[in-house]
Formats: sequence, structure tokens, C-alpha cells
Amino acid sequence: MVYRCLGCNVEYDIKELLYTCPACSQVLMIYDLAFNRLKEIPGDIWHQIFDYRKMLSTPALKGIYRYHEFIGPLVPLDSVVYLGEGHTPLIEANKNLQEKVGIKFYFKNDGQNPSASFKDRGMASAISYIHFLIQEGMISDVLTICASTGDTSAAAALYAAYLNPLIKSAVLLPNKKVTPQQLSQPLAHGASVFAIPGVFDDCMRIVETLSERYNVVLLNSKNAWRVLGQESYSYEISQDFEYELRNKVIVVPIGNAGNITAIMNGFLKFYETGIINTLPKILGIQSKHANPVVRYYHVTDPNKRKFVPISVRPSTAQAAMIGNPVSMPRVIHLVERYNATAGEQKVFFIDVTEQEIMDWNLTANNHGHIACTQGGESLAGLVYAINAGIVDKDETAIVDSTAHTIKFSGFQQMYFDNSFPSDYNITPNSEKINIPFILDSESEESLSTLDKPLTGEPLTKFVRNMALKIAKQLRLNKY
Repeated sequence: MVYRCLGCNVEYDIKELLYTCPACSQVLMIYDLAFNRLKEIPGDIWHQIFDYRKMLSTPALKGIYRYHEFIGPLVPLDSVVYLGEGHTPLIEANKNLQEKVGIKFYFKNDGQNPSASFKDRGMASAISYIHFLIQEGMISDVLTICASTGDTSAAAALYAAYLNPLIKSAVLLPNKKVTPQQLSQPLAHGASVFAIPGVFDDCMRIVETLSERYNVVLLNSKNAWRVLGQESYSYEISQDFEYELRNKVIVVPIGNAGNITAIMNGFLKFYETGIINTLPKILGIQSKHANPVVRYYHVTDPNKRKFVPISVRPSTAQAAMIGNPVSMPRVIHLVERYNATAGEQKVFFIDVTEQEIMDWNLTANNHGHIACTQGGESLAGLVYAINAGIVDKDETAIVDSTAHTIKFSGFQQMYFDNSFPSDYNITPNSEKINIPFILDSESEESLSTLDKPLTGEPLTKFVRNMALKIAKQLRLNKY
């Protein structure tokens, strides 16, 4: 395995910790120089291998390394750090929601990873590789560092803590631009947390400078091992659909662009080895408040495209609020390769409004799902794609919900309270607002307290009074 520069094509030893090309500063990708050996095994044999591993109790093969040969074959299984990541549930949307959207679709609930987001896939890969280097005596006294909009820091701190004291972690967050739930996670795992004035892109520049000048390990998606682990998303979908991806559409939000590149690369690897015989359609979704990738691809003439970073505006899809994604060179490289391999356009980019993100997020959760705001962003993008004719009614979509909805519950509360600042451009739909009913008692004396609970007739009267009020509110009929 080697690092290969996307700019000048120079290759570097994988046992170095590199994030950009020393020659031209372009981003790197990891290549398996012996990849053709995987093509010698027939696709149906690979199916049997992966399906067999699914039944095993070996911890290292329970997570993303079930697909060991495709992710990190040089990492021995006893170096693999497994915390329960990967193989997140694929949940079919309920009937009413499918009717509202217009096609059959599933949510892939990546919020059910151990730190409650998809970032655990890449972190398991990066930390397992670092663990291997430590075991081999190649590095020691490791300090990992990352910039984050919340989810990366949670995953980085969790996986580093598991190998404490071999690894310590530090994270940089944009001050007051991550949710309290996200902030609590790296603090709980003992990371050194720095709140930086500015936005994510500023934090990213700082950690890049630190990684260039000091002995630290960068854990953002600039780290090619991170992106490699996130390929497992595409492998799992392939296996869950029994390797039949005809008429399938994968819908993913775009933040730093590492995830969509990993998904494209994963499907390409499975296609080239005959494990799948069709490349699925891929939709990359962004908010109109943070849409640099969409702006790039909305220029129809490829010769006139020029990537320009943008200043982001506030977004409820906070984890994807990035104006200068570090993996943009990987996006450009892989989109071209993916479409060329498929023989037609298979990758599309769409932006949606903040209003659409919140409305579809709440609609999904009202129909029994646990979608985060990024999941709402993906669903809004799918609806747009159907209406625009990009997705056909006979196709089946897999919608990525990248994190657990609890991480972003503050936005739901802002919707219910109608307290969004004006720059979000969100007006709550009264039909979607749900707030608790506050029931009053007849007097303060008729209330239970911890040290003086009601008993006897006062308790009976209190219960009847409350039950009557609830029955009236719900318009219940007596037996």
C-alpha cells in the first residue's frame, strides 16, 4: 500500500504519516499496489467470504474490517480497534413517508455508531493503523489532533481514549458553533478541547499548521486512512442488498467531502472486483448556506469549472457547514472516474434550503425515524431529485442519516419555539410544532414533593383531576 498524490502522482511509503504531498501539497489517496490480486477471486466467492464473516464472533471482523482486504490489508487483526462501529441498520421508511416522498427508500442510521455518527468508521481505520505503528515501534507518545464541527471530535476523542495512555487527543471546535451534546463528548473522553473564534474552516487551517510544524497526528479527513475506513459504508449497503445494486440511489450530505469520496471509491472497488455488477446512482446534498461543491458542478462546461471556497451561513445541518472541503480534489478525481466507469452520469449534486432541511427532518422523525438534520438535508435532496427527474419512481434510495438526532435536538426545539435567528431563513410550520401541555393543579398544597408525597384522598383527587384534564385534551370517550 502507498500514498499517491492526486496532483503530481508521486507515491510515498505508507509507513510515513503523511496528509498532503511533500512535493506539491495536493491531497493523497491510499492505493493497494497489489489490488489486482483481489480480482482473481470470483465475485460470488467474495459474497460467501463476507457472508461467512458475518456469522463469526471475532471482534476485529465484526466492524468495518469485515472487508479487511479492501480497507487495510497491511493492518493485522490484533491491531484493529473495534468499539462497535459499522454495520448500522438499514431501516425502510414507513409506508406513509414513502408515499409523501414518492419512492421506496431506506434510512441508513449511522447515528447508531458508538459516538453516534458516521465518523467512527474512518476513526476506527485511522486509529487501528496508528495502533499498528505503535505496536511495531515506529511511533510513540502519540497526540492526535483534529478540527471539528462536532462529530469528528467526538469520534477522535473516543477512539484515542480507548488506547489511553498510548494515545492522547486534542480537538479544535468553532466556539458556540457546535451543539452542547457534541461538545460534551470529547470532554467526557478526556480530550483537550480548544474553542476557536471563527468557523470550522479556520479551525482546519490551524490544525493543518500544527500538523506541518509539530509532532502530532492529524485525524481530519485529510488523513487518507480516515477516508479509507468510510468506504465500509458502501460495502455494507452492497451486502445488505445481497450485492444487487441495480436501480439503487445513494443519498449523502456533503461536509468536508470525505464521506462521498469514500463511498464512490468503495463502490468502484467492489465493481472492479466483480462483487457488484452495477454502480449505483449517488446524490451529494448540501445546504444553500454551505454549497461550494454544488456551485462547482453547476457550471456545466467542465473546462470552465473552478473551485472557489465560500463563506458559509448558519445551517441546521451544522456538521456539514463547511465552505472549503479538504477532500474537494478527491471529489473531482472520483466523480470523473465514477461516471466514466459507469458509462453515464451517475453522480449528481443538489442544494436545498434550510426550511426544506428542517421540514423534512421533522417529517421523517414524525414517521418513526431518528434522522439528524443532515439526514433531513439528504431527504430534502432526494425529494428535489425526484421532482427534477434525476431519480425515477422505480428506483430505491438509501438515505444517509449521518448522526443521531439527539445530537441536534436543539434545532428541533428552536423550530418548536419559533426562535431561529433570521439568517437561518426558517419559518416553522404550525402543523409540525409539538410542545408539552402544562397541566396546573388546583393548589400548591395538592402537589406531591419528594419529601412529602400525596397519599389517601388528596392523591386520589389529584389523579382524577389530572386524568380528566388529559382526557379532555385528547378528546377521549368513556367506556
